[in-house]
Parts: sequence; C-alpha cells; structure tokens
Amino acid sequence: MASVWEEIRETVAPRPGSRHGPLPPLLLALTVVGGLVDAVSFLGLGHVFVANVTGSVVVVGFAAAGAKGFSVSSSLVSLTAFLVGAALGGRIGRRLPHRGRVLLAALSVQTALFGSASAVSAWIGTAHHPAGRYTILALLALAMGLQNAAVRLLAVPDLTTTAITMTLVGLAADGPLGAGGPMRAGPRLLSATALLSGAFAGGFLVLRHGVTTGMTVMSVVAALTVVAVAAAARHPGVWADRP
Repeated sequence: MASVWEEIRETVAPRPGSRHGPLPPLLLALTVVGGLVDAVSFLGLGHVFVANVTGSVVVVGFAAAGAKGFSVSSSLVSLTAFLVGAALGGRIGRRLPHRGRVLLAALSVQTALFGSASAVSAWIGTAHHPAGRYTILALLALAMGLQNAAVRLLAVPDLTTTAITMTLVGLAADGPLGAGGPMRAGPRLLSATALLSGAFAGGFLVLRHGVTTGMTVMSVVAALTVVAVAAAARHPGVWADRP
C-alpha cells in the first residue's frame, strides 16, 4: 500500500528531473476533460461519443442495426472529425521536438474549438437544430482527435486521457491475481478516477443545467490546463525530449 501512495504522489507531484516531468498531472487534467466531453456528447448530443472512439464505432453498429436513440450520421460525423483532428495533431507533433510545446500547440487549438462549440450551442442550441448539433459534434471530435494524437506522441504510460480499457487490464493482469509483477497501480487508479470524475461532473451539469453549461465548464477546465502547460513548456529538461 505504501508503494501505491508513493506512485500517486509521484504522479500528482513529480520530482524534479523525473522522466516525464510535469506531464502526468497535466494528462490527469486532460483525462477529466475527456470525461466531461463524452458526458456532453453522449447525454446531450444524441448518444454519440467524441472522445472514446471505441464507443463511437460500437454506436455506429448499434445505429446500423436499427437501435433507437442512435444515429449513424452523427457517429460518422464524429469519427470523421476525430480522424481529421488526429491527423492535424500528428502534423503538429512532427514539427515540434519539445513534448511540452507539442501539448501546448494541440491544446491551444483544442481550447479554441471547445469555445467555438460552446458559442454555437449558446447561439443555435441543439435540441431542434440538427445543423447546430452536427457542427458541435464535429468541433468537439476534432478537438479530441488533436488531444489524442498529442498524448500518443508524449508516450506517458497509463495516461491516455480518454480510453482506460488497457489501463484497467494492466491493473488486474499485473496484480497479485495475475502475473504478480509491478502493477503501477497509482497512475492507473488516478487515470480511472479522473475519467470517472469528469464523466460524473459532465453528467451532472448536462442533466441539471443543460449542454451549454457543460461545454462552458469543459472549456474553462481546458483553458486552465493550457495555462499550466504553457508554464511547463517554458522549462527544459529530460522530460521535454521526445521518446
């Protein structure tokens, strides 16, 4: 148990000179954002995932099979925009060797996209305006494609910010009931908790205060993360080098 708490402390407040520097706590903040985004899209925009792409693919299957409450077109818009965002994120990463600057560039664009989606929601709404809903879905999915591409380039173990399937598999498979090796339980538990917290907060906001409120809070959290990333990116260190 002591080692788990040590791993948690190291993830939340990394020591100077650590391999990934300030990236782990920043990625935990982005994991909260990932939960917020999927809560907004699934609960407020027609049962569509824009952050968890595995869910998007499954939803396309549900919709194609005729399940009520699911839309093939909405899910395809989300998937297409996500892939475009991921391609853009890859292009950004190719030009910037500093991991902090990769994250800063991607998240700056992401925050602008979130703000645009919030503005569209406030101006047009989503309930009776399919064009507005598709626009919001595309903007959010584009933003999350950027985030996922940037996080992939950072290559911080167990902190993917959107999907935690393999994170939980590692927690169980490496534990005493599995292989019995090093579990890295601290960062894995933090990642799952951050995603759950974001989903809960997003669900609460959407169900009680509406989609626009949920997106506004999401945009604020993303903007605060950008400020923190900008401060971190100003400092060199071993963590800044691409793997």
